[in-house]
Amino acid sequence: MATGDVAGGEAESVPAAEERDWSELTQVCLAEAFSRLSLEDLWRGAMACCRSWRDAARSRPGLFAALDLEPGFASTVGADAAAWWTPAFQRRVDAMLRSAAALAAGELREVRVRYCSDDALAFAAERSKNLSILSIKTSPGVTDRSMITVGACCPMLTELDISNCYEVSYKSLEVIGQSCQNLMVFKRNIFNWIDPSEHVGIVPEDYLRECPQDGDREAITISKFMPKLKHLELRFSKLTAVGLNSIPGGCKELEVLDLFGCANLTSRGIDQAAANLKNLEKLVKPNIYIPRSSFHMGRYGHWQLYDERFQTNVFQI
Repeated sequence: MATGDVAGGEAESVPAAEERDWSELTQVCLAEAFSRLSLEDLWRGAMACCRSWRDAARSRPGLFAALDLEPGFASTVGADAAAWWTPAFQRRVDAMLRSAAALAAGELREVRVRYCSDDALAFAAERSKNLSILSIKTSPGVTDRSMITVGACCPMLTELDISNCYEVSYKSLEVIGQSCQNLMVFKRNIFNWIDPSEHVGIVPEDYLRECPQDGDREAITISKFMPKLKHLELRFSKLTAVGLNSIPGGCKELEVLDLFGCANLTSRGIDQAAANLKNLEKLVKPNIYIPRSSFHMGRYGHWQLYDERFQTNVFQI
């Protein structure tokens, strides 16, 4: 209140609230406050406010120890996701990845992005020797070149997701396995090639046609060079019994094995392999039955079966 009678007495004046210049807070106070912000609020809010706030954030590399864009990707479905497959979108992701790696000053420990490029991934890997979690699924621009750099520069890696990265082959998996000897989680899922209709209008058709065919060689490489794995996902892989049978011999500590959509495997073969994994706690089987009468040759050059059970959630930064 400004003025007024107080209990019948003289009028009392209440001073206005003191104005404060928040930009003059010490860097220590600002950095502590920024540590409580979400990734989006830190990047788009605090750092964009003024120079002193931006400098305060940069003075605390630990604020940038994690770059996780996955919630944004996971919350978007439908045709909006088609824009992610453009060079412009890749440049936006690359800019964030490069900035995070530079600002973290060697303290980057977790990266979860999609649609990054070879150059940006290599840039981040070369500056992030303490990186332990790397998820770059659905990054069509990533090849063996940058993955070999990851293997050479990030020996602390414990979790790796390269799902839907079709330009990554068994060659870089070998380097990763040899260099990152504490790798415990590995995900090498691919798009649903049995019924690619769920990706139409989102994933370019030519990319769907490039589905990796060397599932057995990848499985054998995994079993040979990733002995400490506890969690392995190979959804829709084209591996056969040859590749599957190699896994128990090399990945003896495996607790989770996800083979959903692996249409070239038989139930008996899966059960036999699982019986040799003494620590196995969770086994996800292909969960598909494809009667011969249901097959037809689709436009993607693969046998296809339309099954409503196959669904996927596919953000804008």
